Amino acid sequence: MSPKYLRMLDGMKTAQGDSAWSVYIVRCEDDSFYTGISKDVPARLAKHNSGRGAAYTRSRRPVRLLYSQDGLSRSQALVREAQIKSLPRKTKEQLVLSRPAKKKRVKA
Repeated sequence: MSPKYLRMLDGMKTAQGDSAWSVYIVRCEDDSFYTGISKDVPARLAKHNSGRGAAYTRSRRPVRLLYSQDGLSRSQALVREAQIKSLPRKTKEQLVLSRPAKKKRVKA
């Protein structure tokens, strides 16, 4: 196995633990939703808003966090992301209203 992948696997073992992943929903400037996963949601939002995030959000900035679900394993986060992405928009709106994102301070 190449050193690159060995480092990646080692990093996954020593990272913040098995339940460090979050799934999140943001509202884009064009009023569309984007769903993703991350270990550090505030840093990921900063990437989206700087234009270095997902291709989908680059032309739809700024994005605003609406929903996050923390404490998931990577596998659980990927499954939950797929579930959310398959929901119709009305159901996503109900999900966002029922469990809004916690406001986290981002260090300047």
